[in-house]
Order: sequence, then structure tokens, then C-alpha cells
Amino acid sequence: MTMVRTFSARSAAMALFLSLVLFAVAALADVTFTTDRMRLVTADNKSHELTVELAIDADQREQGLMFRRSMAPDHGMLFDFGETRRVMMWMKNTHLALDMLFADKRGVVRTVHENAVPFSEAIIDSRVPVAFVLELNAGTVKRLGIKPGDRLEGARIGGN
Repeated sequence: MTMVRTFSARSAAMALFLSLVLFAVAALADVTFTTDRMRLVTADNKSHELTVELAIDADQREQGLMFRRSMAPDHGMLFDFGETRRVMMWMKNTHLALDMLFADKRGVVRTVHENAVPFSEAIIDSRVPVAFVLELNAGTVKRLGIKPGDRLEGARIGGN
């Protein structure tokens, strides 16, 4: 009799766990992103066209690139915080190594974080107040020679 109850309790616990997992997956599936084109202009006036997914509302910003396994080389995700403030990011549940550009409301890159480690819960701090974060595949900063002072144009930045 005790074994039957233990088995039943374990079964109920497992069913509850699976229900919670399915609920979480379904909630993530409901989050969709629109895309837009934007340009990254480096100090030497080289222009790089990008397609970005826009993370505008709280649910989009919370999900970000979590659970993604790939992203095209000329793509990224632009987080629009709707205000200028110090921003803290992390890589929890993120499979992709990423470069992060922290930009002010005019689109000027203020700080850069290269090669964020997948799945890390370490805080990545903008260190200064910013309005946007652009996440790109790791290595993009080095490949394009991106530095603080470079500019992001379009996709909601500076009234565009």
C-alpha cells in the first residue's frame, strides 16, 4: 500500500513538473518579435546593414535570444528600454555567445561587451545610462572593428 502511494505521489509530482515545463514553453512560444533594418556606422565611416528583431515590451526583453541555437551573421536583436538608464543583462538559457553594444538614445555606442558566455548568470553591466542594447553574434565586434563612439541608425533610434 505504501509503495502505491509513493508511486502515485511521484507520478503526481512528475505530472505537475511536466505541466509547468509545458506552460513555460507555451508562454515563450507566444512571444513574437518584429524585424527592422538598421545600420551600424563605425568611426572610419564604414556602414554595415543589419536586420534586427525588436525587443520592445517587457516579455520580449525578458525572452531575448534565450533558447536560440543560431542567428544569421548580419542579424541581431535590439533591446529598446524606452528610457535611458543603467542596464544589466545576463546569458541565462542563451545558447549563443554574443557581443553586446550599449547605446544611448542617439544611437551612440557607449560601451561594448564582447563574447558573453552562453548560459552564464554573471551580470553584464552597461556601466553608464543607455537606451538600447544591440546583441550580435560573438566575434562581430572584432570582425567589424566596433568601438565606443560608433553609431546605430534606424530601428527606433533617434526618432527614425
